[in-house]
Amino acid sequence: MARELAQLNIARLRAPLDSPQLADFVSGLDHINALAESSPGFVWRLKDEGGNATTIESPFGEGVIVNLTVWSDAKSLHAFAFQSAHVEYLRRRREWFEKLAEAYAALWWVPAGHRPDVAEAARRLDHLRRNGPTPEAFTFREALPSATLSP
Repeated sequence: MARELAQLNIARLRAPLDSPQLADFVSGLDHINALAESSPGFVWRLKDEGGNATTIESPFGEGVIVNLTVWSDAKSLHAFAFQSAHVEYLRRRREWFEKLAEAYAALWWVPAGHRPDVAEAARRLDHLRRNGPTPEAFTFREALPSATLSP
């Protein structure tokens, strides 16, 4: 069975989205989202009517935004996240987001064509937080091959 890699990361905003403190982050969303969508291996991303996911209700509490995507493989996601212009935004994340004490990102394999929703992603992140990396949810550090996905 063909597999794709789902990815969730969450961030707790330091200020409201319309604040001057987050202006650079907000103004860069369209550019970064377009970069992701044009990256090799990109499959899908969760988005709202505005083209990003900042207004999607988060089960993680007030002021927490979600980024939920699907990629063909871990190598493609890693290249986008850490070897493209996206890395400039990662370097500035402490300006825009609070440091979270718990895991804020999770990866998991899904059957090709499956598009996870926020509830599924929240369950995966919760699983990672409670159990550490398993085939149900893991991180880049412990990336598991797609063959570990149970049928």
